[in-house]
Amino acid sequence: MIRQTLAAAALILALPLGSALAQDAAKPAPAKRQCLFASNVNNYSAVDDRTVNVRVGVKDVYELKLFTRCPDIDWSHKMALVSRGGSSICDGFDATIIVDSTIGPQRCRVDKVRKLTPQEVAALSSKAKP
Repeated sequence: MIRQTLAAAALILALPLGSALAQDAAKPAPAKRQCLFASNVNNYSAVDDRTVNVRVGVKDVYELKLFTRCPDIDWSHKMALVSRGGSSICDGFDATIIVDSTIGPQRCRVDKVRKLTPQEVAALSSKAKP
């Protein structure tokens, strides 16, 4: 009787665990973080007032999506990319862009960071290519 009760309890406990493991196996693997160092950025191009592409090294291009509009970024000839809390920029909250404006420096918080594939870089317009 005790063996039957223990076997039933083990079966009941194993069912939710087994289904949870199956659900975890069905989930896609999380995307690998692709980080950059602000000190390695050597050029940039403002696509619009919420998107900036930066060149890192010779061939890597990262797309930075801004948290809100940064109205003066598309005409500014100078930009500073400042990492917050560390030397690498992996997520949007790791960085702020500073641009000159008519009323002084404007700080624009980065919301998302994404490394573009070589195909995406090749497809960029001349205006969007850093």
